[in-house]
Amino acid sequence: MSESAIDPGLLARAEAWRQADPDSATATALGGLIESARAGDAAALTELQDAFAGPLTFGTAGLRAALGAGPARMNRVVVSQAAAGFAQWLKAHGHAGGRVLIGFDARYNSDVFARDTAEIMQAAGFEALLTDQPTPTPVVAFGIQQFGCVAGVVVTASHNPPQDNGYKVYLGDGSQIVPPTDAEIAACIAEVAAEPISQVSRDPGYRVIGEELVAAYVQRCGELVPENAPRELSWVYTAMHGVGARVVNRAVHAAGLPAGISVAQQNDPDPAFPTVAFPNPEEPGAIDLALALAEQTGVDVVVANDPDADRCAVAAVMGGSWRMLSGDELGALLGDDFLRRGVQGVYASSVVSSTLLGRMAQQAGQPFVTTLTGFKWIGRVPGLAYGYEEAIGYCTDPARVPDKDGVTALVNILRIVADLRAQGLTIEDRLDEIARTFGLHATAPLSVRVTDLTIISDAMARLRANPPSTLLGSTVTVIDLAEPGPDSHLPPTNAVEITGDRVHVVVRPSGTEPKLKCYLEVRGTPDAAQVDLPGERARIAAELSQLREEMSGVLGLS
Repeated sequence: MSESAIDPGLLARAEAWRQADPDSATATALGGLIESARAGDAAALTELQDAFAGPLTFGTAGLRAALGAGPARMNRVVVSQAAAGFAQWLKAHGHAGGRVLIGFDARYNSDVFARDTAEIMQAAGFEALLTDQPTPTPVVAFGIQQFGCVAGVVVTASHNPPQDNGYKVYLGDGSQIVPPTDAEIAACIAEVAAEPISQVSRDPGYRVIGEELVAAYVQRCGELVPENAPRELSWVYTAMHGVGARVVNRAVHAAGLPAGISVAQQNDPDPAFPTVAFPNPEEPGAIDLALALAEQTGVDVVVANDPDADRCAVAAVMGGSWRMLSGDELGALLGDDFLRRGVQGVYASSVVSSTLLGRMAQQAGQPFVTTLTGFKWIGRVPGLAYGYEEAIGYCTDPARVPDKDGVTALVNILRIVADLRAQGLTIEDRLDEIARTFGLHATAPLSVRVTDLTIISDAMARLRANPPSTLLGSTVTVIDLAEPGPDSHLPPTNAVEITGDRVHVVVRPSGTEPKLKCYLEVRGTPDAAQVDLPGERARIAAELSQLREEMSGVLGLS
């Protein structure tokens, strides 16, 4: 391959980017990529084409992509454009001069991107507050209300692979953005991107905050456990190489709960995430070190956070051996606790989560709402008492953090386990009790990670063109959520929902990863669970496996 075979426009755009890039590391790396592509390196050319294929899409999750030079990567140019565009939108909507809180996780360049954002917001006339060190995402979300901010930004890629980073924005109520705000901000970013990055003004006069933010959040965590609540338990904790440990340790102490036994290899922040393939507690093997430590120490429970500590996972002895609870099992456990304590308000879960919480809330006489996927929707439910999503996200203090919060969820879980222990019960006992009351609700994901995104679009098109009429031998109803109809309260979204007497299935592309996701649920009856719970559990598991096979065929994945 000769240089003449390379699009000269691509080379010109890449060279212009290299010269304007304020980051010498990415500029140097881009220069090497350009030279390799010119020399005939096909892989370098492919990488260059991908990096300059187009700007990152600013959506309701903000930005998220691999680090590197170019408009389709996460770098100082893209982040600076995003900060300036967001500042422009805030001023246009009456928030000029307000406070903006900026936090960051411990990933590569997170601190740099956060500092760029603080300088740009300060120069735009806002009072920029920058956290003094890597901080859990929910602590920043809490701080937006605590400090009377008009907006917040967290530089994080949550549980994505090590080479990724992201940019998440909040409004003044502490909630994530939803349409059409995302498109409006994206338009402002595009205006900024049309001008040289050197024209974006900066001011290093931002304010650094630390202890006052963490102390207020920790105090709030301590208030979540009543003074007379049982507190005796033992537990293992893993921060998954993220930023959770520092705040978790203080929050647990403030609540009067015993300190956890930490997985030392995963306790300190490390952007390389050396002990896990993917830094997500849901991924196979991610909590193996925590489970091994639990076996050694004989604790009551294992609790894990993801790297930015907005998600929370739990493992317990189930059926005689340690295993991680599914996101829906933990969602039901927490929901049951809120309902038992008589917490008034609206209960909510996303359309991809189990239908169990809705049944529990109905029996308790509490209103329930199904939302679209994501806490940008759950956190906005008026009068929310508790909300969750199957992807180990739990909103357990919506008045102060209308978002998923892995730290307050952890505190609530420890309180529940201590209370169960005081009664001579375990997590398994409580989940069995819920199953006997409401019937088994078994859920499982069918998730396919792809390198070719057409696999996802083809599968969705196949499902819409030839939807199933039956699943597990029973008639089902298919609803295209892209066109939900006048009776639906859900905004349009690229997903298909399939429901029947015993099944619930939702298929959608992931919003943050190159994955096709299929959420499966099989429901049993309380009568069967009361008579023979082990037998019912085996039967439902077999049906769930069969449902997986049937949906794999429907989607053309088998």
